[in-house]
This record gives sequence, structure tokens and C-alpha cells, in this order.
Amino acid sequence: MRHQKKTVKLGLTAAHRKSLLANQVCSLIEHQRIKTTLAKAKAVRPLAEKMVTLGKAGTLHARRTALSVLKQKDAVKKLFDDIAPRSAGRKGGYTRIIKLGQRKSDAALVAFLEWVDAPKPMAEEPQPEEKGKKRASKSPNADASSEAGSKPVKKAKKTAAAKEKKEADE
Repeated sequence: MRHQKKTVKLGLTAAHRKSLLANQVCSLIEHQRIKTTLAKAKAVRPLAEKMVTLGKAGTLHARRTALSVLKQKDAVKKLFDDIAPRSAGRKGGYTRIIKLGQRKSDAALVAFLEWVDAPKPMAEEPQPEEKGKKRASKSPNADASSEAGSKPVKKAKKTAAAKEKKEADE
């Protein structure tokens, strides 16, 4: 029986699991949101929340403790300077897991792990494509074949003539 054994093992050795979780937290700090399997997201969440709690303390000891776990100076700096102050008014629950369904390749459950207080990403407006542009031909002889009156050109002329005829009938 696994009573009081709360470590999620993820099928990894202890050193590999520790490294994976630290790297996932660093990615979360850097990108504000990560896409991973649901099991890994549930395993990363407690470590990420502990790191934010250390960041809120803001002491040198807390910074060194976070650095000993995460092993990346830039991630610890961003954690203490940006993420922890954003979560200062919150007593816990700094992350959220958004389930995305199953991955197509192996049917693993996938989820987003993100900060609750993260700034909203700017929605980029899709740029309208210009209509009527012709694709550039990859063939070096394309110009010669179009000048010589190849079949695709004749077909295009026929369809254009057919359209003109329909318009004239209407």
C-alpha cells in the first residue's frame, strides 16, 4: 500500500525527476505558460508554488535556496523580480492547470500549466493575404513553356473565354 507516499515518480530515477521538474519550472518562469502532460503538470505545480513562496520572502537565503533547486540564475532573477511581486497579495494557488485533451500520437493527456497572475498575451491580428498574386514557378523553364503556348495556358484562356461568354449571355 502506498499510504503517505506523495512523490509522483513519473517512471524516472530520482535525479532525472529532480532535473526534469526544475527545468519545467524554469520554462514556466521564462515562458509564463508551458504545454506538458497532465501528470507532469501535476508534479511540477507544487515545486513552482514553493519557488514563488521563496520569491515572496525575498531574502538572500531564499534566493540561494531557489538557485540550489532551479540551477539557472536568470530564471531565479525573473522569479524574484517579476513573478513573486505579482503574486504578493495571493496566499497560494499561484498556478493553474488547463486540460487540453489527448495528444494525437500517444493519447497522453495534455495540459497547459500557467501562472494565475500572468499578463494576458497580446492577440495578434491576422494579416489579410493579398488576392490575385500568382505563385512563383520553381521550374527554370516555366517562362519558356508559357511563351510557347503550353496546355495550361490554353486551358486558362478557355476558362477566361467561357466566363466572358457567360457574362455576355446574362
